[in-house]
Amino acid sequence: MAQTQTQPETPLLPQISPELVNVRSQNRKTEPTTSRIFLTGVCCVGKTAIGAQLADLLGYRFYDLDHEVEAFYKLPIERLQRQHESMNDFRIAAANVFEHISLNQTRQSHHCVVALLPRGLMDAYWKVVRRTKATTVVIQDKPENILNRLTCFDIDSRPMTKTLSARERRLYLKEIKADISYFRRSYNRATMFVDISGLNIEESAGKIKAELDAGFK
Repeated sequence: MAQTQTQPETPLLPQISPELVNVRSQNRKTEPTTSRIFLTGVCCVGKTAIGAQLADLLGYRFYDLDHEVEAFYKLPIERLQRQHESMNDFRIAAANVFEHISLNQTRQSHHCVVALLPRGLMDAYWKVVRRTKATTVVIQDKPENILNRLTCFDIDSRPMTKTLSARERRLYLKEIKADISYFRRSYNRATMFVDISGLNIEESAGKIKAELDAGFK
């Protein structure tokens, strides 16, 4: 007798805030504060590692938005993206989680460091940032340094060991440079830029903290 396979049920997605739909971004800088620090920058610039270290220095809670989205929807990012009809729909869903974190009035969320996605100052994410009193920091580094930190993940968000060929390194370096150019306009909305070229994680977090301290004197 032939066996039939049943497809697993697709989990229902939590309700998305209607205020995150049809976002109309306004190109203005964010309101600075020492309570909430939002970090952004291109992929693999070090937002998560530096953000965790910065939160430790400040005594704040740390959130990595990628991890928070996965925990909220109980799905890896890539699988969650495939459940949406478009990337814009996925970004709205992810921004809903960001909204929950940033607008939560508990002390843990009020004093926090959040590592955003590269598009953190665009689309539905920007709508949330505009509604939140926070300092936004763009982490910058040389494309070659970012390439050396490149990490690949599988569909279930597990890091993969991959040795890049010379050709692949050239292609990835070109993509990194293209991303830096693409996001430059939205990053101009940030409160400050911090260049971490030549610095390790601890030094990078320390430099950001020093810039924050200087900015609020």
